[in-house]
Amino acid sequence: MRLTELRLPLDHSDADLRAAIVKRLGLAPGELLDYTVFRRGHDARKRSAIVLTYTLDLTLRDEAAVLVRLRGDSHVGPTPDTTYRFVAHAPEPAPTPRPVVIGSGPCGLFATLLLAQMGFRPLLLERGKAVRERTQDTWGLWRKNQLNPESNVQFGEGGAGTFSDGKLYSQIKDPAWRGRKVLSEFVKAGAPAEILYLSKPHIGTFKLVAMVENMRAEIEALGGEIRFNARVEDIAIDAGQLRGLRLAEGEFIAADHVVLAIGHSARDSFRMLHSRGVHIEPKPFSIGVRIEHPQSLIDRARFGKFAGHRLLGAADYKLVHHCGNGRSAYSFCMCPGGTVVAATSEPGRVVTNGMSQYSRNERNANAALVVDVAPSDFPGIESDPLAGIEFQRHWESLAFDAGGGDYRAPAQRVGDFLAGRPSTTLGKVLPSYTPGVRPADLTRCLPDYVVAALREALPAFGRQIRGFDMDDALLTGVETRTSSPIRITRGNDFQSLNTRGLYPAGEGAGYAGGILSAAVDGIRVAEAVALSLIGAPAT
Repeated sequence: MRLTELRLPLDHSDADLRAAIVKRLGLAPGELLDYTVFRRGHDARKRSAIVLTYTLDLTLRDEAAVLVRLRGDSHVGPTPDTTYRFVAHAPEPAPTPRPVVIGSGPCGLFATLLLAQMGFRPLLLERGKAVRERTQDTWGLWRKNQLNPESNVQFGEGGAGTFSDGKLYSQIKDPAWRGRKVLSEFVKAGAPAEILYLSKPHIGTFKLVAMVENMRAEIEALGGEIRFNARVEDIAIDAGQLRGLRLAEGEFIAADHVVLAIGHSARDSFRMLHSRGVHIEPKPFSIGVRIEHPQSLIDRARFGKFAGHRLLGAADYKLVHHCGNGRSAYSFCMCPGGTVVAATSEPGRVVTNGMSQYSRNERNANAALVVDVAPSDFPGIESDPLAGIEFQRHWESLAFDAGGGDYRAPAQRVGDFLAGRPSTTLGKVLPSYTPGVRPADLTRCLPDYVVAALREALPAFGRQIRGFDMDDALLTGVETRTSSPIRITRGNDFQSLNTRGLYPAGEGAGYAGGILSAAVDGIRVAEAVALSLIGAPAT
């Protein structure tokens, strides 16, 4: 049976936990045979009395009797079945042409893995390089100011999530426990087992690299194929049915079931799809800056005397403020003990993102501080559903110029930003962004309404987290890739509204945001593809 919301002090022992279970359920001696932790989190709303909260799966001598006795207790019930069950298995021989997945981020990787596990021998096409080669190219930008447009933070094996905090939690509804399948596969690939029970699990870049390689090896062992440096340049459509793909080097691949998991930065692919008549709609996203503070400041503000406790780790935060101009400013992709990273995929532009290692022990905390923008903000949206891309490019180019034109990023102290003056020097918070920053005026790189919203929100956030609006906190611009600027709309069968055989998926198609939700969407789409391949309706 399952027991939820059991609360204990931070420094309790295993014996304390067992005793708390017995007391909470009113068990007689010997009735509790065993327990496992399904979820562990913490409640820090009272900094002076932070507690751990548990969800536990119990083995009892007479579970049925206890369930009857505690009937009506909302925190007690049967343990749900979280076993993942495949919706289909490929016949022998497997259908041809085989299913194709474009993109090897979390969505594409899990779509490929699931199709391989079901026996469909998928082909995965990735425009970038294998993850270790890609890592070298990424360091080329960070250390040598050299950008490879086909191999960077956005493009390559593992997708944008590889160079991130590696957060593995989401607020999506998941009644089928596909998220549990994702976490289990990650553990099998080398992730620490704690991700199965921590309420906010994360992995970090270094661990993700090896895990992605292990998942690739399993896909190949199951009959799947992965091809790198394989950019899809065009698609062939006949009477509304996808017939195949053409690669940049000229090869044509026949395909009538294609998972489109290209991520939020494949702008050339978006333009190609639009030119071929695939239905695309503009969607809102957010833009802003990265903000950095000493991690110790955030720890003290969130945990008080418990700052630095081994079970709490580096503190995070989540903030939102509804502004007088009708916009919302909020924190996004918060990276405790992490770094701000260069994340552009196009020459002549500056884009920021955040990243943490598993240890989260760097000196600074950082987060995106962003403001919502809508299609009505994008010049030319009346005639071009991709106008949001040009909107992003405009501000990224201005940031490139403000940073000095060499991939350094413009940075400004919070005190200067609030006072309306350019920064000429930096303060006590040292920037983590490589290849470096240049003191500047960030108002040159952001829309006026975004600047106004951030100036209103910063003091409000300072009232929630003491020191958040400190003069020396550092803003680095610009953050534009919070989510895809378009949605490649799909129907209930997960196929494009007007292109049969094309399955838009993940963050780039507008159906996910973050590693876990993208991976779950990859599983859902893989299930739809598998059912179609055997002639069954999607569920």
